[in-house]
Amino acid sequence: MDFLDVVWILLAGIVVGWLAGVLTRGRGFGVLGDLAVGLVGSAVGGIVFPIVGIGAHSSFGRLLMAIGGAVLLWLTEVTAGSIGFLWPNTKGGFGGTIEIGTLDDIKAANSSLPIKDGFPAYFQQARAYVMLVDATRQEFTPGEDKTGDGTALNVRALYQRCPHLGCKPNPCLKNFWFECPCHGSRYDRLGIKALGPQYGPAPRSMDRFSITVATDGKLTIDTSKITLGPLPVAVGQPGIIPPKSPVGCI
Repeated sequence: MDFLDVVWILLAGIVVGWLAGVLTRGRGFGVLGDLAVGLVGSAVGGIVFPIVGIGAHSSFGRLLMAIGGAVLLWLTEVTAGSIGFLWPNTKGGFGGTIEIGTLDDIKAANSSLPIKDGFPAYFQQARAYVMLVDATRQEFTPGEDKTGDGTALNVRALYQRCPHLGCKPNPCLKNFWFECPCHGSRYDRLGIKALGPQYGPAPRSMDRFSITVATDGKLTIDTSKITLGPLPVAVGQPGIIPPKSPVGCI
């Protein structure tokens, strides 16, 4: 391998790493991160492709192998993540059922947040945001909601993943809306996507988990059952809660 080959591989690393970052996160990993992805991809390509009878006899061919290896690495990561999400979890972790507790438990665990006003509470183990549907009713209603709408139970559990490219939207105390830090998609406090390009590119509202409220008021989330969020709603129309403030957090 001569100097030109090394240059090709380094350039491929930076370019391919950046492209992989844009596809998965909306931005690159930084120059060093992009380079690391590309170098690992080059190694993967150099091992895998010759095994299946694909070789490279020029600098440009090695560049293509580096790109192919990085893409293969990315696809492997995505596939493994999907399998990990879909595989049943019988131990009570993500992918299974997770007990969250009563409304009072949620308020106590998030005492610095206005949970009583319907502000979302985050539960990392469930990768979910939980909030009151109707904040004038300070209770969960016993029952089961496999669709995740939660109106009848007065509680909703939203998957933390933005439907656009998978980033984690954050609830903003200023306007009580979710705001995605990657591309600016905005949702009301119940996860309903606001319609219009000025509210970001997400194609639908945030996805919802199946939930159960026991007779003692304890909420349980079934993270193995997800319902896709509904289509966006225009601000000012029924079905979306207006922001409390015109100024958000991003």
